[in-house]
Amino acid sequence: MSKIVYFHGFASSGASGTVELLRKHLPECEVVAPDIPVDPEEALPFLRQICEEEQPDLVIGTSMGAMYAQQMFGFRKICVNPAFNMSRLSTVLKTGEHKFLNGRKDGRKEFRITKEIIQHFNAMERMQFKGITDYDRENTYGLFGVNDTTVNSYDLFKKHYKNVQRFDGEHQLNDKALKTAVLPLVKRILGL
Repeated sequence: MSKIVYFHGFASSGASGTVELLRKHLPECEVVAPDIPVDPEEALPFLRQICEEEQPDLVIGTSMGAMYAQQMFGFRKICVNPAFNMSRLSTVLKTGEHKFLNGRKDGRKEFRITKEIIQHFNAMERMQFKGITDYDRENTYGLFGVNDTTVNSYDLFKKHYKNVQRFDGEHQLNDKALKTAVLPLVKRILGL
């Protein structure tokens, strides 16, 4: 059985609708989907440890999760609408109290973004492409929704990776985009 580790987007959780759809459409795969800590200083080492422990056949991330997935060097990965510049997404990453969009394993319903957390995102973003190997250049795939009005990191992704394609969709994945863009790529990469 193939193993996929999925990294969710900002304010979401491992119990997102995308995780449910991946499990439904890929019954031949085990899908591991952790709740990502809010602060990148905690999140990045946490996610690297999960990948080291789980040794997934594929890492998939969407939005903020795709920004983290890109940094899982040495693993095959799909980055869907990666938000490489979270610290500059003032409509998304703003100080104050926020509500999680999905249930979290720890039961938390709200989280706080501080100026310090935004600074942590900024510091991580400046280093996020350091460490890319030839293996990563060959085995990292970018999927970009043509109607994504939230982030546009297509050109930045292409500077570092060659496996790039656009799909008919927006920033958030829906069932159609998953079926027409993500699942065919997953199946090709994993030989399913």
